[in-house]
Amino acid sequence: MREIRRRIFFVSVILIALGIVMIYSASGIFAYERFRDSAYYLKRHIFYLFLGILIFYFILQWDYRRLRRYSKFLVLISLFLLVIVLIPGIGQTIGGARRWFKFGMFSFQPSELAKFSFLVYTADFFVRKKNMIKNNPFSLIPLIIISLFMVGLILVQPDMGTAFLLGLLFLISLLIFEGRLKYILSLLFLSLPLIGIIIFRAPYRRERILAFLDPWADPQGRGFQIIQSLIAFGSGGLWGKGLGQSRQKLLYLPAAHTDFIFSILGEELGLLGTLSVIILFGIFFWEVFKIPFKITDEFGQWLSLGILFILAIEVLVNIGVTLGILPTKGLPLPFISYGGSALIFNLAYVGLLLNIAKERK
Repeated sequence: MREIRRRIFFVSVILIALGIVMIYSASGIFAYERFRDSAYYLKRHIFYLFLGILIFYFILQWDYRRLRRYSKFLVLISLFLLVIVLIPGIGQTIGGARRWFKFGMFSFQPSELAKFSFLVYTADFFVRKKNMIKNNPFSLIPLIIISLFMVGLILVQPDMGTAFLLGLLFLISLLIFEGRLKYILSLLFLSLPLIGIIIFRAPYRRERILAFLDPWADPQGRGFQIIQSLIAFGSGGLWGKGLGQSRQKLLYLPAAHTDFIFSILGEELGLLGTLSVIILFGIFFWEVFKIPFKITDEFGQWLSLGILFILAIEVLVNIGVTLGILPTKGLPLPFISYGGSALIFNLAYVGLLLNIAKERK
């Protein structure tokens, strides 16, 4: 277990260090144009990294099993914050989405806490009610209700990416625990009309689907971001243009330092750079995957699996979006993209994994 913990820690450090370099490279021009300070986003990222390290250290020293006592409380706090962030004057609106609380230079996204609390509650729920669920599937109703409330509140913000992530986490957890595919297929079938309404009722979501299907139909409009991302990858070639030499970050590619930082990485470090990042994530996920089979605590097993699913889905979706394989979603690339709340909780997840993987008597 010691070797597993060591590899998870060092891979995380490498990815975070790469993120610092790429955030400064991708955001420098945009930050100077907007704030007259090319290091504006880098400074904020370092500040969030410092907070994340403090939380990481605290979680590493704390017995993770005590989280079970606070699982319901965490869910209630998350639901409360998801409600009040929607109130004008309290929640901050950026780009038409009301997702953040603003406290001076510090901003907080409650949906990140919702992911964490849902993960803890789901792990505790399956451990507490494992026998009941097998005999009575209707005992899943409390978990389904909480899932619907959380996903609904996140969709109102709107934040389709996080809502999709929570829904998928619930279905994967149910599939692993129950092993009955008919339950999953039934839930998917029942939710299809609702998903269709959610996607096609909002004009900007329709535009994203159309851009995904054929970005070249409107290269200066809805397809602009995907096309610029593909240009970044294509111009990077095998070796890349060199660190700091990206052209697409010169106000061509929107969200270059957040959701599309992988595109800038591909342009500056080339195919070898992107493959190296994918290999690092592969090592990280493989080591995390070993943890549930090395421990006997059921709660720890569920937590480590849940963290694996959350981070793996975010990585797959983010890279898929930048390559035009998936429709645009607002999910950052873990450890690398700029995003204060996401970075803090990513460090919290790593702290939990290292805590769970401790050799306990």
